[in-house]
Amino acid sequence: MQSPLFSHTEQQSQDRYTVQNPQLLRVALTGHDDVLARKGAMVAYQGLMDFDGEYQNQSQRTARANTGEGLDLMRCSGQGTVYLANLAQYVHVVEVDQDGLTVDSAYVLALDSALHTEVIAVDSQYGISGSGKYQLNISGRGQVALMTSGRPLMLPVTPDRYVNVDADAIVAWSSSLRVQMQAQTHASNIRRRRGSTGEGWELNFLGQGFALVQPSEVMPPQGAQIGQGVAAQFGVGQHGAHGQNQNNAWN
Repeated sequence: MQSPLFSHTEQQSQDRYTVQNPQLLRVALTGHDDVLARKGAMVAYQGLMDFDGEYQNQSQRTARANTGEGLDLMRCSGQGTVYLANLAQYVHVVEVDQDGLTVDSAYVLALDSALHTEVIAVDSQYGISGSGKYQLNISGRGQVALMTSGRPLMLPVTPDRYVNVDADAIVAWSSSLRVQMQAQTHASNIRRRRGSTGEGWELNFLGQGFALVQPSEVMPPQGAQIGQGVAAQFGVGQHGAHGQNQNNAWN
């Protein structure tokens, strides 16, 4: 049998995480600690592997119930190689250091089991309860695999160059950055979208670090659940995962 398909063979690497192709991640477990992956993300594996649901403690369950932010993970362990993907989204491996990484949990594919995660809040400039956005802070030392809808843009943030990003397009940023939700509108019109432009909430970043943006403002294909505290009041965008149910309120 002959076909160009046979050119898509396994990428040989000694690295723990290898981007097999732009939309498929290869994780080597032999000689490494367990990896935590998004539930249902396994598409293939080789060797003797075990997959178990990851336990969530009471504080994690409470944060998930109150904010909608959190991770549904499975623990991958054993001796072998596992391949992970999620609806053909683009995969990117990020090294987490002492500065930490803040990310929308909808875009996490996998992470080292040694990393620590915590739900944090981003307040709006108007100080209105419920009009902020919740994100996931990842700290420690290790690697995390992120997903984007399309090829992303990495924007540097410096003390003399701040960055504004649509709240539906942001994927992750350096935890050391100062961030605030804002809308280019008067406080009296906070519940209205920005005129007829279709633009709404955005995040303002200041400090030293980076902001990762995807070329999409649509709901992530995995269909992240909407929490009660994130955008249940005003939402964070017209098309995003946290704004799908808010369009009628702004009309």
